[in-house]
Amino acid sequence: MRVRFGPCLFDGGARDLRRDGVPQPLSPKAFQFLELLLQERPRAIAKQEIHERLWPDSFVSDSSLARLAAEVRSALGDDAKAPRLLRTIHRFGYAFCAEVIAEPAAPGASPAACRLVWAERHIPLALGENLLGRASDARVVIDLARVSRHHARIVVGDGRAVLEDLGSKNGTFLRGQPLDAPAELADGDEICIGPAVLVFRTSAGTSTTETGTAA
Repeated sequence: MRVRFGPCLFDGGARDLRRDGVPQPLSPKAFQFLELLLQERPRAIAKQEIHERLWPDSFVSDSSLARLAAEVRSALGDDAKAPRLLRTIHRFGYAFCAEVIAEPAAPGASPAACRLVWAERHIPLALGENLLGRASDARVVIDLARVSRHHARIVVGDGRAVLEDLGSKNGTFLRGQPLDAPAELADGDEICIGPAVLVFRTSAGTSTTETGTAA
């Protein structure tokens, strides 16, 4: 999703938010929160639903969500007392309330021939978000112990792929190191999710590809 609203440009595939052309850093959860609001606009989303989608395997207080809203408002240049973009619905939740204009893909953007190799499996990655975890809606289903329902995701777009941990209980490891912020993947990178070891590949392969469901 690549959209413009007010002075801001949001590019989900590139994991990029800009205001007046200036990059606005957001924590991974704040970026997810803003992306969710944009995807569901203009629907008001209940706090419970937001909790379930952002922290599917954890309990967090409403104060954590309030901090995300404050972080997003700061990046967007919005005011909680007179919101133009992010509206708080008292005792219910949040909604994105501004007009949004779809933007074409960035010049030169094209789907990458990306896949994950897990043992003998070659799992193709789609353009956009690819969830990894135990949940049935994941692109790459890893039904193993120590793997969260929505454990991590790989976002493919603008000729690159970015790996992000989704607040999993046991963490995501890239190149043998714990992943504490979104990281761009390179061909041959090793990703560890629980006991599963996956290799990211970008070169076109000759092996047969399959769906992401595995056990």
